[in-house]
Amino acid sequence: MADQQEEEDLRMALRMSMQNSPPEPKRSKPGETAVSPATTTPEESRRLQRELMAAAAEKRMLAAAKTARSSSSPLKNEKSGDLGIKEAEMKAKEVNLGNELSEKEAYQLFSMVFGSGVSKGILAQWSNQGIRFSPDPETSMGLVQHEGGPCGVLATIQAFVLKHLLFFPDELGKVAVNMPQNLSSRRSPKSQYVASNNFSAFTEDAKTRALVKSMSEILFLCGNNKRAVIATLSVVSDGSEGSPKDVIVAQALEGLSVESASDLQKVLRVDMFTSPTSAFKRLEAMIPIFQSRMGALLFLISALLSRGLESVQADRDDPSLPLVTAPFGHASQEIVNLLLCGQAVPNVFDGRMDLGGGMFLKGIPTSVEVGFLTLLESLNFCKVGQNLKCPKWPIWVVGSESHYTVLFALDTAVQDENELEERESQIRKAFDAQDQSGGGGFISVEAFRQVLKETSIRLPSDKLDSLCGSGFIVWSEFWQVILDLDKNLGGLKDSTGQMGRKMFDLYHFNGIAKSDLNGSQAAAGDSPPVQRPRLTKLRVSVPPRWTPEEFMADVAVPPGTEGSESSGKDTEVAKPEQSPQHAPLADCIRTRWPRAVCNWIGDPPSIV
Repeated sequence: MADQQEEEDLRMALRMSMQNSPPEPKRSKPGETAVSPATTTPEESRRLQRELMAAAAEKRMLAAAKTARSSSSPLKNEKSGDLGIKEAEMKAKEVNLGNELSEKEAYQLFSMVFGSGVSKGILAQWSNQGIRFSPDPETSMGLVQHEGGPCGVLATIQAFVLKHLLFFPDELGKVAVNMPQNLSSRRSPKSQYVASNNFSAFTEDAKTRALVKSMSEILFLCGNNKRAVIATLSVVSDGSEGSPKDVIVAQALEGLSVESASDLQKVLRVDMFTSPTSAFKRLEAMIPIFQSRMGALLFLISALLSRGLESVQADRDDPSLPLVTAPFGHASQEIVNLLLCGQAVPNVFDGRMDLGGGMFLKGIPTSVEVGFLTLLESLNFCKVGQNLKCPKWPIWVVGSESHYTVLFALDTAVQDENELEERESQIRKAFDAQDQSGGGGFISVEAFRQVLKETSIRLPSDKLDSLCGSGFIVWSEFWQVILDLDKNLGGLKDSTGQMGRKMFDLYHFNGIAKSDLNGSQAAAGDSPPVQRPRLTKLRVSVPPRWTPEEFMADVAVPPGTEGSESSGKDTEVAKPEQSPQHAPLADCIRTRWPRAVCNWIGDPPSIV
């Protein structure tokens, strides 16, 4: 009879739980209520629901405790029964799936990300990309991408992961999460440090902790170093005992789709953290969820909510456009900038550009931990400022027309400036501060005089008149004069012909899984090519500063060398005298190191 009553209680609790009523902070003892469900108010109904569910749970735990008494002493059984109830209650509190968004918040979030006319194809791209490391040994430190679209999110996380793996390996064993300023104080990017190139040596635990630290750092960056909001799914729970967590998550996501704001509101749950340590532990526990097919989307949502939806819209120049761009579903520059600098600004120049009449275009406000380069700058579509071009660590997200990849160095010295580069950066920064053309490379005569004053350049009257004759000053013409101006006048005339020479190695990682036709795969004959990410080592040589005449012309690439393979030896790749190879990535590199020439072994590195 008691069993029948218990089953009836459970059935009633389950029926009432379908109402999705919010939990209350307290509950009455079971059996205190005798109000008929037909005449209850909503408040009484919720209380009855809680009491029935609690009573049924307590009956089951008491029954389990009675069964266990047969194998232990009565006193011990009494204590273990009480402990069992307390442990169950504590476990229920620990499995906190977070807070539900309101309908208004869910609609605003969905519209902000996807817009009103998003296609099912784009939604599928963003609902089927997890944050997972490559299983391939040669690229095991990299996050692998299988769907187009979320590459901007993955590449930015990848850049932070490399920062922690390469430059802070000793920090990975610590639970406490250091904010960027604390990390920088432990190892200054200005002091030379050379990381290991044995990428396959990183353990799974080290990579996971680097990932968790990176995610936490980005979310707190978006939250102005005050908070991090972490999004998860209501359909995911602890699952059955003994089952792998990734299997449990995959089973919970079977049939789940997010095609509208309503779908998003039903499944999304969020929690806010002000303690980096608490956020780290939460992210660490949720790694299987972020590795699942919903991982990239959940992290983007977490970053947006950490920043605050209203703040995100205020960051943007045109908040009416979706953050995921049509028709291919790519991450916009605003998404990448949000993850890099904590603000969803749409431009890559430094600071703000005054358009007059109280109108501004917003760029990158401060220096960043990892930077950004883009092919579009080499095509004169934009100008990347020094904040992104010269980050604290030698790691850059690389943008093309349709994809994001990562470029990095193991030696922090590649960021060091010699005498010529330091002076060039100073003059260029002063020039760009007066450039109101959006990176067009020209300024007014009045602004030019201000540049000369700030940089202590004293031009002879004939050169000054020549530059100002057209009413505006072009950077290339100004720089040509500087290269031929004596140092005592503020110029950079080089009597040795060797000033500015550099040589170093860079690595390029493209996380999208593509056919690998190099090396052993090509030698396998008829075996199908392996789909895996690509990691390419490049030898970069920056020749001495050109003469003024050479400055106005590009490096001539000898016919037949474009895209050609090297002889296959690293020693030959390292020779600066070797004919330069060309690929779009080399154009991106030259936006950071002008005149640089690149060489590599095998297929050209791909940025698409």
